[in-house]
Amino acid sequence: MMKGRFKLFECFSMFILAVVAIFISICLGAVIIGGFSSLRESLFSDEIQFAIKLSLTTATISTLICLFLAIPCAYTLSRKDFPAKRWVTAVLTVPLSLPYLVLGLCLLIVFSSQMGQMLRDAGFRVVFDTTGIVIAHILVNLPFVIKLITEAFSEVDPRLEFIAGTLGADEWKRFLTITLGMTKRAILSAGILAWSRALGEFGATLMLVGVTRMVTETLPAAIYLNISTGDNDMAMAAATILIVISLLTLIITESMDKKRSRTVRS
Repeated sequence: MMKGRFKLFECFSMFILAVVAIFISICLGAVIIGGFSSLRESLFSDEIQFAIKLSLTTATISTLICLFLAIPCAYTLSRKDFPAKRWVTAVLTVPLSLPYLVLGLCLLIVFSSQMGQMLRDAGFRVVFDTTGIVIAHILVNLPFVIKLITEAFSEVDPRLEFIAGTLGADEWKRFLTITLGMTKRAILSAGILAWSRALGEFGATLMLVGVTRMVTETLPAAIYLNISTGDNDMAMAAATILIVISLLTLIITESMDKKRSRTVRS
């Protein structure tokens, strides 16, 4: 009797999985099929070329900054105990559950304040400027990257660092050779995921820099602008480019995760 119920639950689970997979496939396929017909034309348009270049540039810069900031933060969270650790962890976790529009509003308030005006007078423009796109990407992605790298550092046995220390390695060398050496694939994977997320980020960017054609127009902004003006073909072409990049990113990260799993087992 129990075996029969389990078989029924197994069939039900497979059915739900199939429905979900088909639904998502139909949604993505509708955009891709519609976008491919005008993809060639859109790739040669000045607007889409500008959007691609701006998206790639801002996503790459923000990802590098996120990795630079996240690695020491993650190391401290995974290896050190300090009085405000719970509070710091909570602060870093909150942005992960907030809508991107709220994060963008936070940035807008900060950079529209007196401090923001002082930065603007000093030549550091953020609001309605391409620099703001990078800032928005950092706020959205930095907590995500810190979380991933912290988890990777936590998987490294601290005893390995201790043994290296007994052999004469200082803390910096232990970090480079043991902690960083054993988690380099995880860090690279986190960077690729952050880069992909940055390419598709729109909510925080919209609040901070707005959407101006050929000025602050990233690929998501191109979708929004072209849908707003009724140019559905151009919007679907831009969406297709983002979907293809996301699929390639997923393939690369999954390949790296498999290699990392094999390394851990061996």
